[in-house]
Amino acid sequence: MCGIGGFSGNFEPDLLSGMSRVMAYRGPDDQGVWFDQSVGIGLCHRRLAIIDLSPLGRQPMWDSTGTVAIVFNGEIYNFRELKGELASQGFSFVSQSDTEVLINLYLRDGERMLERLNGMFAFAIWDTRNRSLFLARDALGVKPLYYTQTASGFLFASALQCLLLDEGVSRALDATAIFDYLTLLYSPSPRTMLGNVAKLKAGHALIVRNGCIQRNWKWAALPIDVLPFAGDEIAAATVLREKLELATARQMIADVPVGAFLSGGLDSSSLVAFARKYSGTSKLQCFTIGFEGQEWEREGMTQDLPYAKAVASHLGVQLHIVKAGPEIVRQLYEMIYHLEEPQADPAGLHVRSICKLARQQGIKVLLSGTGGDDLFSGYRRHDALMAERLWTWLPLPVRQSLALAGRELTLSSPFRRRVSKVFSLADRNENERIASYFHWIDPLSRNYLLSSPLREQLMGQINRIPLLEALESLPPSMTSLNKMLFLEQTFFLTDHNLNYTDKMSMAESVEVRVPYLDPDLLAFAWSLPSHMKHRNGEGKWIFKKAMESILPRKVIYRPKTGFGVPLRRWLHNELAEFVAEHLSDESIRARGLFDAAGVRRLIAMDRAERVDGAYTIFSLLCIEVWCRLFIDGQWKRFSGA
Repeated sequence: MCGIGGFSGNFEPDLLSGMSRVMAYRGPDDQGVWFDQSVGIGLCHRRLAIIDLSPLGRQPMWDSTGTVAIVFNGEIYNFRELKGELASQGFSFVSQSDTEVLINLYLRDGERMLERLNGMFAFAIWDTRNRSLFLARDALGVKPLYYTQTASGFLFASALQCLLLDEGVSRALDATAIFDYLTLLYSPSPRTMLGNVAKLKAGHALIVRNGCIQRNWKWAALPIDVLPFAGDEIAAATVLREKLELATARQMIADVPVGAFLSGGLDSSSLVAFARKYSGTSKLQCFTIGFEGQEWEREGMTQDLPYAKAVASHLGVQLHIVKAGPEIVRQLYEMIYHLEEPQADPAGLHVRSICKLARQQGIKVLLSGTGGDDLFSGYRRHDALMAERLWTWLPLPVRQSLALAGRELTLSSPFRRRVSKVFSLADRNENERIASYFHWIDPLSRNYLLSSPLREQLMGQINRIPLLEALESLPPSMTSLNKMLFLEQTFFLTDHNLNYTDKMSMAESVEVRVPYLDPDLLAFAWSLPSHMKHRNGEGKWIFKKAMESILPRKVIYRPKTGFGVPLRRWLHNELAEFVAEHLSDESIRARGLFDAAGVRRLIAMDRAERVDGAYTIFSLLCIEVWCRLFIDGQWKRFSGA
């Protein structure tokens, strides 16, 4: 796991050292810079040494003939198999790193190399033969990669801050990205808050020559057309267990100790059950977080800590506990700085706290259960979607009445909030309902929050439903559950969960690996029929059956919770002053993005429990913090730039 950056065009070489310094937290073990003025190419790299800790793993790395150079962020889990294959064909190696395997694989296969990789990655390869820069991002976007095209040429980096070191990068905001952030709590790739800065989409690649993008193409797609699984439920459970164990074993490869997140939920507990067999230590080191004295039931959540302790005892692993409370929100500016985007989910603070403790314990790599819900159907919106069969047969006038009742329901409990969300969508068609389950605010309330200038910029988009276009491209025969899982894996997983998982772990120089996103396991999940993923109101049905012989039933069938915080309580109490200052009329008007009266009304209605506005308020808060950092220039005090 590392940080990469570089350019193609007319840039000052000092920009490379600045990039390296700004993202030093992504790779504190080593750094490297290479620049060739004659061709206008520069590469920089920060190294977090995980595989081959020797200086032979240093980057930028050249092949033995000096033909191609690479900067690489990530891990290739099948690199040893690929290395054996390449060595048998005459390719030479001087290191034990996966980076050198990538170089030789490129020399043999060119762009087709991507099809052979099992891993998480973002890399750039400079090819002296055709003077091209080849950049690629892994199939699900585990590793980040930002880029921009300016008058001087092409810039790229693992961290958005690196691009802002160049004054030629426009700071103009993207109105559509703001619209999407407000609706979803994140902006789908390739957009960022900055109109001239893009995220390379998951499973995409670029070719750059002479400072200009020549090609941008999709090299990987979700395996939605994989052949259906032909076995029965017993066979499916057996295969699932085998594939998850294999994926976990693949991702234990490292020359440093590997630990794991352990929330006590099905996903993390299953990983730990398999990982302990391959850890190479007496006890696998696991990490969790606990809160005390919080109103969890009011938030509709269940405490993780008792379950994490039960799993640790059952499996015989060492559990380290981070104690946290509302004081961690004092890190909000740092959180947004490292996220590089105004992502409205305080779960990122948990990731950072856990990774900080892991690093203190000498652990540089952690396994995460991220992706399990997205593959096998584990979110509450999946439950709501599958329950639609109870009422979607009703005539449209009746469903319209349900929608009206849902919108007017008081939201004084988690149950009422969920009922309101489901029935407020009752008058829409299937695809509109599926896309709208991802929304954190209804369109009317959202539009009231926008300033007049922002509304004008969004003319023609104001009633747009984000993600709907992606659904309309899917086969009509696809089940509603698989449509939702497609959106989870294409958008929510990449631009929300994986974004904060990578950014907040790397803030503490810790690599997080995600075995559930192993290509073989992903394809198997898509091969399963929907009724094996969700049955009789039970999400992850086949996954739970698969683990019954390994984990306690009270863990497998525990109440669902998220990796969240009691945000509603915090906004009304511990964070009230912070909200008042950042979302004051004066602050809102000065920024010019939102309507001060609309924001004031939202806060008042949320406190009166007439709307569930907590995450929208937090989203507005994060956008203002992001603007203060990246538009007003405060980010430099966190960067050392």
